[in-house]
Amino acid sequence: MIPVDWKALFEPAAARAGHATQFSNTRTVRIEWSDCDPAGIIFYPRYFDIFDASTARLFEKALGMTKIETMRAFDFAGFPLLHTQARFLRPTRYGDDVTVASTITFGRSSFEVAHRLNLKGEPCAEGAEKRVWVVRGPDGAFKAQPIPDEVIKSFRLG
Repeated sequence: MIPVDWKALFEPAAARAGHATQFSNTRTVRIEWSDCDPAGIIFYPRYFDIFDASTARLFEKALGMTKIETMRAFDFAGFPLLHTQARFLRPTRYGDDVTVASTITFGRSSFEVAHRLNLKGEPCAEGAEKRVWVVRGPDGAFKAQPIPDEVIKSFRLG
């Protein structure tokens, strides 16, 4: 087995470097029947859906607009994943109301998001994402672009 430093993986790079984390958001999610396997326990890929939606909510909270509105306002093609991973600590079940705390840290054209999913204060799952801000080039291919200063300022003021 490959040794993994889980704490370092789920702590944003800026925090590891001694810089303040720029923005956090917490939301409540109910585990639905469709999230679960026949035993009523969440099917693990659904955590990645929850993390993806939580990243979109970070932007919505900071910018005051939905993801599609943000894509139009800033004329960009999205923020696809470069890397993602998760650690599953205890199961959640149909009907559970979980809290998802998400923290974002920005680089020049990419950003990292750390997610912590808790049930009644107990950690159930942790996720980490690295995403890149992209536009479409003249040939239609995705191309990384620096995150606009206006976007980053909105997160600092949030």
